[in-house]
Amino acid sequence: MPNTDYDVIVIGAGPAGENAADRSQASGLRAAIVESELVGGECSYWACMPSKALLRPGEALRAAARVPGAAAAITGEIDVAAALSRRDALSSNWDDAGQVKWLEGQNIDLLRGHGRLDGERTVTVESQDGSIERYVASKAVIIATGTGAAHPPIDGLADVDPWDNRDITTAKEVPLRLLVIGGGVVGVEMAQAWKSLGSLEVTIVEMQDRLLPREEPFVGSELQKALEQLDIAILTGVSLESIRRDGTDGPLHAKLSDGSSVAADQVLVAVGRRPRTSDIGLDTVGLEPGRYIEVNDHLQAVDHDWLYAVGDVNGRALLTHTGKYQARVAGDHIAGATEHVTAWADLSAVPRVIFTDPQIAAVGHTEAQARDAGIDVQTVSYNLGHTAGAAAAGRGISGTAQLVIDRDKRVIVGATFVGPGVGEMLHAATVAIVGEVTLDRLWHAIPSFPTISEVWLRLLEEFGM
Repeated sequence: MPNTDYDVIVIGAGPAGENAADRSQASGLRAAIVESELVGGECSYWACMPSKALLRPGEALRAAARVPGAAAAITGEIDVAAALSRRDALSSNWDDAGQVKWLEGQNIDLLRGHGRLDGERTVTVESQDGSIERYVASKAVIIATGTGAAHPPIDGLADVDPWDNRDITTAKEVPLRLLVIGGGVVGVEMAQAWKSLGSLEVTIVEMQDRLLPREEPFVGSELQKALEQLDIAILTGVSLESIRRDGTDGPLHAKLSDGSSVAADQVLVAVGRRPRTSDIGLDTVGLEPGRYIEVNDHLQAVDHDWLYAVGDVNGRALLTHTGKYQARVAGDHIAGATEHVTAWADLSAVPRVIFTDPQIAAVGHTEAQARDAGIDVQTVSYNLGHTAGAAAAGRGISGTAQLVIDRDKRVIVGATFVGPGVGEMLHAATVAIVGEVTLDRLWHAIPSFPTISEVWLRLLEEFGM
């Protein structure tokens, strides 16, 4: 007989799954969570946390180098062993005991094994020893299995043991020559991180005409300039056609679409993500395996009011914080809440930070996206290096701040910042967009002096306030 003790069963114990189970449990529902790997998921062990630990030493060193007086104190190089040790610590040494303890504290049962749907509201859990238990949820099943790295069908790629985000964030040694395929978030962050940690040659190959092609055009150009100052080679408008390795552990030889070639010791594939839905039983409920799960604004799978999908697996916004937001919405909806249970900010006000140096922080629409949505917009921009706060922070600080403004409503629908530490400035823009705060009201939001956030006043002046 199946176990029917649970109201909600969550498949996947990453940040989205944990939050979905916690929100359900907090609402008085009995929740269980199924996980075959580490509780905490991709973000905790192979993405957000280890990648930021790898980036931080170089960022701190360059920040100090911009400050007269402090720059003279820089007399050595980054301690790579210490940096990797810090990375390991922030990733909990790939031990999920702390996360499991948190689940226990929330009275959420952990079902260790591979979870699969087996018809409506039914989940099977296959343990490592091959045994299978069957569970039935009285209210809902939530899919939170996330995504994995996509590997394009490039000639020879599968034969050279390419790295993905899991390999690059857990590497034990610095790759001497690193070839990065893809100029998106993972590609640019890891290129800069390992160059700062000692890679002699780093090359990024991006088939689009600029880095970070989903962001504003100025973002890619400003970041490219910063990366090139670190002697990172940037090749845009070209793609990888084939790759070969000499022997079993010799150098790599990559051929590009423009006829040129690149030699490397290791290749990182960072060209996108794929949903982890191939082996979770979607076919047993009439859904197609291997695809993102389409959901409505309550995060319910289309035509399945008992099945929810939160986080990367639904394809709405592949970011940890949006997955946690969706999890809260789904948990509340399952519990019967009637207010604030419609997800919309994960489509119109998604905050995103790229932790390179300079950082890139953006929320809402780009100018092109806003125009495509039929919004009559005006953009205003300002060099945040011209603020007193930037001058106080160090020499040579610059970067663009831009607002995308709905002319008719006089509200901000998008914002982008490029510069040191701008990720910490982003939430003000997020609040302004979500709250639809008018420019006339924002004019009375007085920025502190001397801070880089004074750029908000300058942007409003550029608009004509």
